Amino acid sequence: MADTNLSAFIWSVADLLRGDYKQSDYGKVILPFTVLRRLDCVLETTKAAVLEEKALREGQGLDPEPFMLRKAGQLFCNSSALDMQRLMGDADNIGENLRSYVQAFSPAVRDIFESFEFHLQVDRLEKANLLYLITEKFSQIDLHPETVSNAEMGLVFEELIRKFAELSNETAGEHFTPREVIRLMVNLIFIEDDEALTQPGIVRSLYDPASGTGGMLSVAEEHLVSHNSSARLVLSGQELNPESYAICKADMLIKGQDINSICFGNTLSDDQLAEEKYDYMLSNPPFGVEWKKIKKEIEAEHKAMGFAGRFGPGLPRVSDGSLLFLLHLISKMRPAQDGGCRFGIVLNGSPLFTGGAGSGESEIRRYVLENDLLEGIIALPTDMFYNTGINTYIWILSNKKPEERKGKVQLIDASDFWQKMRKSLGSKRKELSAEHIDQITKLFGSFEEAEHDGKPISKIFRNADFGYQTITVERPVRDEEGNVVVGQRGKAKGKPQADSNLRDTENVPLSEEVEDYFAREVLPHVPDAWIDHTKAKTGYEIPFNRHFYVFTPPRQLEEIDTELKNVSSQILEMIRGL
Repeated sequence: MADTNLSAFIWSVADLLRGDYKQSDYGKVILPFTVLRRLDCVLETTKAAVLEEKALREGQGLDPEPFMLRKAGQLFCNSSALDMQRLMGDADNIGENLRSYVQAFSPAVRDIFESFEFHLQVDRLEKANLLYLITEKFSQIDLHPETVSNAEMGLVFEELIRKFAELSNETAGEHFTPREVIRLMVNLIFIEDDEALTQPGIVRSLYDPASGTGGMLSVAEEHLVSHNSSARLVLSGQELNPESYAICKADMLIKGQDINSICFGNTLSDDQLAEEKYDYMLSNPPFGVEWKKIKKEIEAEHKAMGFAGRFGPGLPRVSDGSLLFLLHLISKMRPAQDGGCRFGIVLNGSPLFTGGAGSGESEIRRYVLENDLLEGIIALPTDMFYNTGINTYIWILSNKKPEERKGKVQLIDASDFWQKMRKSLGSKRKELSAEHIDQITKLFGSFEEAEHDGKPISKIFRNADFGYQTITVERPVRDEEGNVVVGQRGKAKGKPQADSNLRDTENVPLSEEVEDYFAREVLPHVPDAWIDHTKAKTGYEIPFNRHFYVFTPPRQLEEIDTELKNVSSQILEMIRGL
């Protein structure tokens, strides 16, 4: 069954909830029951052997858990004689039996259902006389791994969450990233390591600080294993939304990942994996979300720890925390001497240029560029994400740049690489085809300037090209006769007094001498001006669109005139015809 049909069939359970549940609460029942049925199906084939093992080991006076896990062939098991089919045999005791069945799972699985607050839904369904009907409906859905692969199951969860979010008026995009965008990001972080990643038995680590339901982690793992079946990707992540966290953890559990590395909580204010460093990282943090609620903790770390903490370079304005995620990821990079790290993060346009010289944003860009961490930025088409149609950019950072990339940054304008979707999903109207992903990956991998249809699509810059100095230009106060007023005492004695109303600033590219720029651009217009060197500041910005702007000259007047005459004569002909 295709994922969309399957998710629609699962969602049809909502018909039973109508009246007793608000629409916005449907997901609180449907998501945990889907996870329960999936786990139930995963364990079904080994159920009898596991129960036999339990009886045998208990008879020997041993703790049966490790033996049962081995029989189940999973990182979790269930010690109850019940399963979802057997629950149907006792309608009168469905509540009690379902609770004892869930309690019989391994502790990691019980934690998943606690995150869903499943016990509250069981109580509520029981009171509404719906528990048996709902359990029966789910027991009929075939979610065996042979029928529904892990990849398909991930898409089903995403589709369900999207529907759930739409009904709750939440932004669905907080929860996940379109799969084709993840595939592109995975290609970009792996491409330069192709040779190493095909070695037999290779083990690498990957982390997502805003892991949602685990889409980025899963796609990266599928990609690596499809190219090298003996490779292993150790996955880690943290998630703030309890339902998304529970789904991610369940997915990782079934995949055989160490679920102690899938953590719950706010990554920025309460990093649960504080000491860890990673080979690769991927992230699509929330766009333009303010961080006022965690301001105290973030500012405390910034002040107390400086560069020993995560936020040494600076703090962005409170209205957009996405650059905090960038700094968080930089702090998690495996040091270059231990093999280094490469990561990809999706950001909106504001981190490219918001904030003048000396601001938190500019200082963060300065840190990234002066430490030569930025490999490239790829502009995606608009209307790519479920909850926003805005411009988005993938930043690729690395502390193990190949020789030819050192001191340089590649900008790729992939905003025209898209195809229209057959059916829009929220704000998402466009998608990348496999060919588009391939083209963008090749552009990045070849590290060359390129054009398409006469327009630049790949450009290479030196890091310093994005830097500038903001200089303060002063002009003198003049008296009524127009004479320059000079200071009378102290250090200002005999020097022209600056007129604050005429004060101005100029941004001078780092590649230019300030005095040369001043003599050429300022003095010809205001000969009495001077520079106040004590106020100079260094800033960095990446004016992406300016670098790819192509001037289209206006059409010749004669051409427009001829066209108007032709149209006018056509209109006259039509009028005569009437």
